[in-house]
Parts: sequence; structure tokens; C-alpha cells
Amino acid sequence: MAQRNTVQLGIVEQALHELANHPTAEEVYLQVHAGYPTIGKATVYRALNKLVSNGRAKKVAVAGGADHYDHQVFGHYHIRCNQCGKVDDVELSCMPNIEQQVQSASGYELSGHVLLFEGTCPRCAGGERKEECCA
Repeated sequence: MAQRNTVQLGIVEQALHELANHPTAEEVYLQVHAGYPTIGKATVYRALNKLVSNGRAKKVAVAGGADHYDHQVFGHYHIRCNQCGKVDDVELSCMPNIEQQVQSASGYELSGHVLLFEGTCPRCAGGERKEECCA
């Protein structure tokens, strides 16, 4: 059964593309709400989940923090700053056949994988205050 493209879904997708910085659902909501105050938080959250399930966005799960969303759906990795929480793309090709290798080594039937690197971003490492940084 084909899923409908609602006006709200299009607005949320547009906000995700405009933000283009791996926003959290809350950040997407604030962007949408600024232009469309009648669209509720639950609608934005549902739309983000629908975009992920339709393959039109990626969810970047962050342990101990809010999930972030990415409008770029091609295979790539992410890195998160432990100090300010910023999530960036890693300009590195995905490791070929890693899922097949893990499946063979573990016996698990894989449905996908997430690899999130962690460290300190250049701005935080340079001593800039967290409020002036990237998150």
C-alpha cells in the first residue's frame, strides 16, 4: 500500500533539507513551527519517522542523547562531538562488505548497521565556548 505524501510531510522534509546539519527532532520542530505554527510536535515527529521508514531521511542514533536526522541517505558515517553534541558527516567511503563480514562472523541476520565516531570537534578542541559552537 502506497503511503500518502501529505503537506505536513513535505514541510518537514523541506525543513530537514534547509537545516542540513543533522538536526534533532526538536530542532526540526522549531524550524517548522516558525513558519507553520499550527503544525504540532507530534506531527513533526511522525513525519520524521515516516521519512526514515520511506528511505528519504536517515536517523543517526546517539547513545545517551537525542537522535539526529540526516537528509543525505547515501551510505556514509557520522562523528559526534562529545563536548557540544554536534554531528557531522565523515567524508569517508563506507567499508565494503562489512555487513556480510559481521553476519558471517556472528551468525546474526543483519538488517543494517550504524557506525558513529565520537571525539572533540575542532572548535571545542580550540577552546571556544560551547554556546558559540556548533550544536
